[in-house]
Amino acid sequence: MKGFLYGLTLQCKLDLRSKTILVTCYIVPLLFFLLMGSIFGSVMPEMKETLIPSMIVMSVSMGAFIGLPPSLIETYGTDVKKVYKANGIPLHVGLITMFLSTFFHLMISCVIILLLAPVLFDAASPKNIPLFLLALAIYAIVSLSIGSILGLVVKSQAKVTMIAQLLFLPSIMLSGIMLPIEILPESLKILGRIFPATWGYRLMLDNGFHIKNLWYLIIVFCIAVIVCMILLKKQKFK
Repeated sequence: MKGFLYGLTLQCKLDLRSKTILVTCYIVPLLFFLLMGSIFGSVMPEMKETLIPSMIVMSVSMGAFIGLPPSLIETYGTDVKKVYKANGIPLHVGLITMFLSTFFHLMISCVIILLLAPVLFDAASPKNIPLFLLALAIYAIVSLSIGSILGLVVKSQAKVTMIAQLLFLPSIMLSGIMLPIEILPESLKILGRIFPATWGYRLMLDNGFHIKNLWYLIIVFCIAVIVCMILLKKQKFK
């Protein structure tokens, strides 16, 4: 247990020096929040009611789909994994530490948005903060589990960036955080329900923490865990 905690602490410190994590978990999401918060506040005042969950969905999606996979590729797509094998360290340890480290950084970024939005843009704060943070944690875990699959499957940094965009952009455009979902064509509404961002956004809204918004996220997470276990077993024979 001490070894695992040491590895997790080390990974968090390494991620602080990682340009990818710095950009995808902090710089871009917070700059986007500052920009869109000012725009929504002046052009669409009604968006103040949902500004916090909207910006948090964007931040988590970017960190999970664009930030985590490159870190995993650096380990599982290179000879670094041989170091794990040579030292008798289970391959899943690297995945778990990187998963938790990215989760930690995402939560910090999201809490910053949660604290600054009411002050800077007069955004409405969640009525039930503990329940909101639980919904945020659930959405972050599910998104990171999908990002983990990307990092284990794709071996090229360039390819993973392209594939990650195919998840990130629809998550932002079709989840209802940028445009009211009611104005989208029915086909795009259905497509949007495939992405966890739609359900995570609904879950974080006031009075949105219900099983009808939770069941899909649970299913996606369970499938992602099974897929990651299979991929890690295949890594042992490579």
